[in-house]
Amino acid sequence: MKRQEAFTLLELMIVVAVIAIVASVAIPGLVNARKAGNEASAISSMRTLTTANNQYRTRFQVFASSLTNLGATGYIDSVLGSGFKSGYTFSYAGGSDTWTTNADPSSPGYSGDRGFFADESGVIRFVLTGAASATSQPID
Repeated sequence: MKRQEAFTLLELMIVVAVIAIVASVAIPGLVNARKAGNEASAISSMRTLTTANNQYRTRFQVFASSLTNLGATGYIDSVLGSGFKSGYTFSYAGGSDTWTTNADPSSPGYSGDRGFFADESGVIRFVLTGAASATSQPID
């Protein structure tokens, strides 16, 4: 009788164990990289909102009353105008002489850790958990 070559159960179990170890090391790093990317996108969106509001005020003599107004006039894209972008939810309130916006992670701990705040001063502020406010620490 001829012996057939094949993997033994022990060899297959070793391969599965090695794959599990590699995955347990790599996955947390990927999640942290995704959170960092989402937070960078939220900060960039806050800068965009600051610039867009200043342009809107120059054109209409008042700040935009909503993200929809900024989107309808073409100052921001439809994704940011929807209030949700890159794992963050944007809330906005505007008036004739003032505006504020918050960017909070839609899934805290997974899509991002920090909450952000900006207003007509142009200073972007953050907190490590929860919603940022006008008294939060500014970003460097």
